Amino acid sequence: MTSPVARAVLAASLVSAVSLLSMPQASADEAKEKCYGVALKGQNDCAAGPGTTCAGTSKVDYQGNSWKLVPKGTCTAMQTPYGPGSLAPITRPS
Repeated sequence: MTSPVARAVLAASLVSAVSLLSMPQASADEAKEKCYGVALKGQNDCAAGPGTTCAGTSKVDYQGNSWKLVPKGTCTAMQTPYGPGSLAPITRPS
C-alpha cells in the first residue's frame, strides 16, 4: 500500500515531467550563425557558392564564399591566415 504522501509526490513528479516535455525548446541552430571564410577545404556546411553544391564541397581552406555554423557571436573573432571570419561572403583576390 502506498501512502497519500507517496502518491502526491508521484503525481507532482509526473506533472513536472509532462510540463517539461511540453515546453518549447530552442533549436540548436538558433544559437548559431553562418561564418564565412573559416572552413577548411571540404569541411564547409551547405551551399558554399559557385562550384560547390553542399556540405564538404569547398575547394580550398578558408574559401571566402563557404561557411560553417559557429556559436552565435564568435564568427568575427575567429582568426584565419586571411583575417577574421565574416558574417557575409568574402571576396578575395585570386
